[in-house]
Amino acid sequence: MIILPAMDIRDGKCVRLYQGKFDALEVVGENPLKVATSFKEAGAEYIHIVDLDGALNGEVKNLNIILRVIKEIGIPVELGGGIRDIKTVDALIEAGLSRVILGTSALKDKKFIQEVVFKYGEKIAVGIDAKDEKVAVNGWIDVSDVNYIDFAKEIEKIGVKTIIFTDISKDGTLTGPNLKQLKAISHSVNCNIIASGGIKELDDLKTINNMGLYGTIVGKAIYSGNINLKEAISECK
Repeated sequence: MIILPAMDIRDGKCVRLYQGKFDALEVVGENPLKVATSFKEAGAEYIHIVDLDGALNGEVKNLNIILRVIKEIGIPVELGGGIRDIKTVDALIEAGLSRVILGTSALKDKKFIQEVVFKYGEKIAVGIDAKDEKVAVNGWIDVSDVNYIDFAKEIEKIGVKTIIFTDISKDGTLTGPNLKQLKAISHSVNCNIIASGGIKELDDLKTINNMGLYGTIVGKAIYSGNINLKEAISECK
């Protein structure tokens, strides 16, 4: 299983939210490039970045910082947040982004996701962020009436190979992942599943690893010191 350390960027800084709430924001790194460098030094094989400003506004806002991370750190990066048109996807992949994560646009614009999956294949992932088992969009502010399992099956049919699943109620809480929902989604589709939200300690990662999932995103547990990234990567290989 691959461990993806997370950087959520707002106003040019690395931050963490609690259950996706922007009024519960904590700055955990003033310099994203420095944070990304520490991830690389710990042995990270992939970095997960979310442009929170982009998620709210529908347009990537911290592009210059993200491009510097891609070019200077030299390991694969996946990015989500505000990516809503083919022109943006083209530009990001041409700039060296390894994987584009679609969220709101994947739910609202089926023609768009079909187009980008046809063009870029495995470079496209979909983030399914669920609240009470319903898919949330627009920076988790709006909750649809679409069940997360139904949505996963739908995008699998389109050709999506990687799904990043987050239980919003767990995100940033350090209370452990939602294993029940992770098992349900992993048994419902054949996509690579990346678990996200609630990771507290190394034992959580070992449990998810034993489930046979492709990857896990770890954010707050790294910044709080609960998890040593180097140790986690070694344990889960």
